[in-house]
Amino acid sequence: MGILNMIKGQLIDVIEWSDSSAKTMVHKYDMNGKEIMMGAQLTVRESQAAVFVNEGQLADVFGPGRYELQTSNMPILTALKSWKYGFNSPFKADVYFVNTKQFLDMKWGTSNPVMMRDAEFGMIRLRAFGIYSFKVSDPAAFLKEVFGTSALLTVEGVEGQIKRTIVSNLSDAIAESKIPALDLAANYDELGTYTMNAVNPKLASLGLTLCSFVVENISLPEEVEKSMDKRTSMGVLGNMDQYAKYQAAEAMREAANNPNGGGMAGMGVGMGAGAAMGQMFAQSMGQQAAPAAAPAPAAAPAATAVCGACGAQIPQGVKFCPECGAKQAAGGFCASCGAAVTPGAKFCPECGAKQ
Repeated sequence: MGILNMIKGQLIDVIEWSDSSAKTMVHKYDMNGKEIMMGAQLTVRESQAAVFVNEGQLADVFGPGRYELQTSNMPILTALKSWKYGFNSPFKADVYFVNTKQFLDMKWGTSNPVMMRDAEFGMIRLRAFGIYSFKVSDPAAFLKEVFGTSALLTVEGVEGQIKRTIVSNLSDAIAESKIPALDLAANYDELGTYTMNAVNPKLASLGLTLCSFVVENISLPEEVEKSMDKRTSMGVLGNMDQYAKYQAAEAMREAANNPNGGGMAGMGVGMGAGAAMGQMFAQSMGQQAAPAAAPAPAAAPAATAVCGACGAQIPQGVKFCPECGAKQAAGGFCASCGAAVTPGAKFCPECGAKQ
């Protein structure tokens, strides 16, 4: 019995792994110098994959479930070891458990500003950050391309590669979209979808898949944001003249109510403030209420007559022509319509006015 127990102590009949860390991606099962018993129980939990490696060569991959190891369910390992059917002896192989769950809440951000040409601001520098999640989609490819022969691999071993790939493709997405800087916040979802679709083909060769990608914020340089704040403040204030008057009135009111002013000085400040406020509001109301001045009536054209000597147009009623100096006959023209009137006539032949 002692020899049988010693032999059994050198054999492994149960193979399983419980993940005690949220960041472990690959765990090499510790054989401790033992051999695997043919017919041993292999337990692969959900979000796991078990990969058998024979002398550094990838063999069979087992998904979630419980297996009794036989030559029938290990075809690649059987071929590699040239087992004949009915082989029932212990064997040696390395077993790796790959964590296929999603690794959530992974942070990403731009280590250096991204240069962008904007139609409104010109050349600007943008910074961005957010979160993403990923998982191992192809355990065999992941072991071959990334893991190698280590005993343990955590998320820290691959997140640097993923982050740099993400930032590179996001920079391309922002530059190619030509979205104005002020409209970027309204397009976070579209930029995230574009970036994820661009990154996944590059990660597929590593056996990885980007499951989600979220842009939390894209920020402008501090000096640009300050300029935008000033422009926004000016738009909110509206009429700067009215705002200046309001500020002056508030300052005078506070000065008048200042209890430290004391005696006649405080009274003088109050009187001055009241007078200034009254004048200011009177001016404001006067500008708004004063009606527009009515235009002056046009002067009536002066009555004219015709000189009997030279025919020039002369003011009516003059005794001498200003052009030729000829004396004008009295009553030679109607005082009402300026028509020529025969000397001695009592009424104008044109308008009937009494002469």
